[in-house]
Amino acid sequence: MTSIRIRLGLVFAATLVISGCIVESDRSSSRFEVGKGGDDRNGPYDVIPGWWKPAPDHDAIWTWGQAAGVWPDTPDRIFVVMWGDQRRLSLPDGENERQRNFLIVVDRDGNIIENWSQWDSLFNRPHQIYINPYDPERAIWVDERGGNGVHEAILKFSNDGSELLLQMEDPNPVYGEGGPNPRENPSPGPLDFGQNSVLAFFPNGDFLLGDGYQNGRIVRYSAEGEFISEFGSVGSGPGQFDLIHGVAIDKENRIYVSDRRNHRIQIFTEEGTLLDEWPDIWDPVAIMIDVNDYVWILDATLNRILKYNLNGQLLDYFGTYGEASSLGRPGFTCSNPIAIARAGLSPDHTGACGGFSLPHQMSVDSEGNLYVAQFGGPWIDKYVPKPDADPSRLIGQPLGH
Repeated sequence: MTSIRIRLGLVFAATLVISGCIVESDRSSSRFEVGKGGDDRNGPYDVIPGWWKPAPDHDAIWTWGQAAGVWPDTPDRIFVVMWGDQRRLSLPDGENERQRNFLIVVDRDGNIIENWSQWDSLFNRPHQIYINPYDPERAIWVDERGGNGVHEAILKFSNDGSELLLQMEDPNPVYGEGGPNPRENPSPGPLDFGQNSVLAFFPNGDFLLGDGYQNGRIVRYSAEGEFISEFGSVGSGPGQFDLIHGVAIDKENRIYVSDRRNHRIQIFTEEGTLLDEWPDIWDPVAIMIDVNDYVWILDATLNRILKYNLNGQLLDYFGTYGEASSLGRPGFTCSNPIAIARAGLSPDHTGACGGFSLPHQMSVDSEGNLYVAQFGGPWIDKYVPKPDADPSRLIGQPLGH
């Protein structure tokens, strides 16, 4: 009997040791700090509830069009481009769009402090907005997709909006133009844009255009807008593109391209020689390299922000879809006043905020605040670092700052 008890005791003790090892192993394998609960829906950030607000002329009929782009000048001056205004409920044969509220500026609390309505005639589908991080004058760049009589264009404004410093227009304002195959213009000229989509900047002032929806090319221009070089074509082979929707440049002047419909990132030399491919990244819509040499990718289908090193290794991710809900209520968002009302939430409710809805462009200000344009919302979200956030999970400022 004594022998049996000893054996049972040893088995029990061994079980405790093994169990302890399993618990310890679970802790060490987690990328999160040890704690209880939580689902990491906003990653290392808290969202500011209700930060995005209606324009003064919005009412029960009219609201924002799609949220296309966002870029901070300072934490107190954030630039936003929208697709004008739209009816809340579309009419089958009526006026559903108004050509207003395209480029606005908001303060740190999301209040509109500027409306660049003097330039409204240049806009129809402003795609994204930028400030060249190497530019001491901090000029404002907008990539315009055109349509509705507006030319596809690259536009550069003075920081205060008083001057149009550069206007590179496609001479033919046709929405969805292309060659014999509308997905490919076989020999586009320097300004023969094919639904131009994104920009990126070199330290010397040159810039790249991702062109784009119809054309499949990366074009390099001088700071004055003069054509320098190009590479790429439409397709799925090495060095080809099917909807360029993000471009970034690292410290070695290597070029990273979000090849959206091919679900990959391709990396090139300045001259356009293919260096590497990161496959199986579903629907990458934006790419940014921060001052810490991490590559951040905005994924419009997964509704995530993904973090990679320069070798293409996935290190972290966060974010989740925000508009649908299995509870029969509006989903994980509180920047939409209609959703707040339908959910019966108070305007300062913080328990259902921060979900993505086809995220389109992201940027970070000098305080580390993250901004995401939710194209499918439409709204802009502002995320602030949590007080106890792991610094390695936070997005740094864009390279060049």
